[in-house]
Amino acid sequence: MVESNRKDSYTLAILVNNKSGVLMRVVALFSRRRYNIDSLSVSETENPDISRITIVVHGDRAITEQIIRQVEKLVDVRKVYEMTSEGSIQRELVLIKLSADESTRTHLVEIGELFKAKVIDVTPSTITMQLTGSLDKLDSFLELVKPYGIVELVRTGMTALERGSRPLSETTFGDEG
Repeated sequence: MVESNRKDSYTLAILVNNKSGVLMRVVALFSRRRYNIDSLSVSETENPDISRITIVVHGDRAITEQIIRQVEKLVDVRKVYEMTSEGSIQRELVLIKLSADESTRTHLVEIGELFKAKVIDVTPSTITMQLTGSLDKLDSFLELVKPYGIVELVRTGMTALERGSRPLSETTFGDEG
């Protein structure tokens, strides 16, 4: 995965009608353009009729702008926003199961504490942690624990909120009341 504030990487927040098939149409557009999605997160918003798709893509600025324009034309897409690192809060969740025995478990817990990871399961041969944060933070943690042996790893994909008090949906739908 690529940090959204790294060069040539863009985080898009796409507000869509919460209907079956919408996600497929959005992802298909990226596929047709042969544009790889680095991260994808989808959920319902504060309004159950609207879902929010957060996509992190890596690539050329001109192509990204073209894709934004094309996504905005799709049926059931209400608005597309580019989430900048300065103007938004971006986080990801990682669940990681690491090899751990009596001699390494304490050291792994200490590393986890430095990164504010939460231990959620322990067995005689593994330790499972939950960690949230920026991609730089998560990547740094993963590099430190990699030598211990990653048994299993899952990442949610980046999600982002605009900074400030006004929700994106208010700027888009306030006049639709």
